[in-house]
Amino acid sequence: MNIEMKVGFTEKQGQYLAFIYNYSKIHGRAPAEADLERYFKTMPPTIHQMILKLEQKGLISRVPGQPRSIRLLISPEKLPILR
Repeated sequence: MNIEMKVGFTEKQGQYLAFIYNYSKIHGRAPAEADLERYFKTMPPTIHQMILKLEQKGLISRVPGQPRSIRLLISPEKLPILR
């Protein structure tokens, strides 16, 4: 059973995942947490907690302390449209 079948995500988490995917496609690298802050107009602790939650759910991977290391672990076809 693949990861998409085991793990779901909320609407808000889906928007974060869609942003990570789209940002990576456009810029050729993963977004920094500051990029997420600007797009979602929220504070650093909120962004960081969301990143940790997405990682905990197995939806992304990252290297702690390494900038722009977020990588999606689900297929783009499973992502919602970014609003």
